[in-house]
Amino acid sequence: MPLYEYRCPKCRATFELLRPISQSDEPAPCPTGHPGATRVVSLIAARSWGGSGDSLPGASGGCACGGNCSCGH
Repeated sequence: MPLYEYRCPKCRATFELLRPISQSDEPAPCPTGHPGATRVVSLIAARSWGGSGDSLPGASGGCACGGNCSCGH
């Protein structure tokens, strides 16, 4: 299940919740119990370690698994 980020309009708490994709846009209860928290766009940071920037140090493949799967990358 994917991890989504939600924000409560009442207490302004931001929290993460594991949910099925089919429920990702449905309102969620915040950790303090308020109903109606909505999903927000999560920000991520990416960093390149020199070279072409195509992979992380020690990664032998081009996918997120580091080449340890059968995805062909």
